[in-house]
Amino acid sequence: MVPFIALIVSWIVFRAAGYAGLSYFDDWFVSLQAAAVIMLLLSASAHWGTRRPDLIRMVPPAIPAKGAIVTVTGLLEIAGAIGLLIPAVSLAAAIALTTLLIAMFPANHYAAKRRLTIGGKPVPSLPVRAVLQLVFIAAILLPPTIL
Repeated sequence: MVPFIALIVSWIVFRAAGYAGLSYFDDWFVSLQAAAVIMLLLSASAHWGTRRPDLIRMVPPAIPAKGAIVTVTGLLEIAGAIGLLIPAVSLAAAIALTTLLIAMFPANHYAAKRRLTIGGKPVPSLPVRAVLQLVFIAAILLPPTIL
């Protein structure tokens, strides 16, 4: 839920900056893209912080090298966030990030079924998480396809 809040709050801040005269953020889609970058970087930070053990527990048992998977997905989120900021590769980065979110969804499913926690708070239920994933995918994909 924290990444969703970060997405919404940062989008509002970027839009406010646009209204306040920072012309770069005048565009709705540019502000959304910047907010998606903030959301991705925040999400990636959990891959190495105190929440890392929680993320490792979310990886389904059939997947080996859980710690390595968490590290690699965090690095991919960072690389994708950077890619979103580079116009020449932003669409490719958005597609790669969408693929990554879809590939990581089984971990969210596993965590919801097992009622796991992240940072001591329960993970969202599967329907809520599915909606959040769709929102994240839209926030990532929409700007590069429109701009």
